[in-house]
Amino acid sequence: QVQLVESGGGLVQPGGSLRLSCAASGFTSDDVNIAWFRRAPGKEREGISCINYSDGTTYYTDFAKSRFTISRDNAKNTVYLQMNSLKPEDTAVYYCAAVWVFRATMTSECEDGVNYDYWGQGTQVTVSS
Repeated sequence: QVQLVESGGGLVQPGGSLRLSCAASGFTSDDVNIAWFRRAPGKEREGISCINYSDGTTYYTDFAKSRFTISRDNAKNTVYLQMNSLKPEDTAVYYCAAVWVFRATMTSECEDGVNYDYWGQGTQVTVSS
């Protein structure tokens, strides 16, 4: 069975950094996009970044381009989200998700998560002094 498990969240001061991990298991092929989304209290889900697990192609939403970096380690079946220069408004629950490449693009579905079939449980990131 497919499973995604996030880790690495926590409390960090403004300007600090965190690296989130998404450990994946149960996939029968590498033909998936893995994405990071977040949801802050009272707000809609917000896309962050996506990566094609097979070839490493990436996509970033506008706010994430300058501060966040997505990467993957195929040997560890893990996707990472490096977050730098964190701001209080980055406080949210961060989720990773996966979709077979034929069910989503690397652009619009990365923005809103539509058609992403598999989701992790989320990890809390709190940016506060």
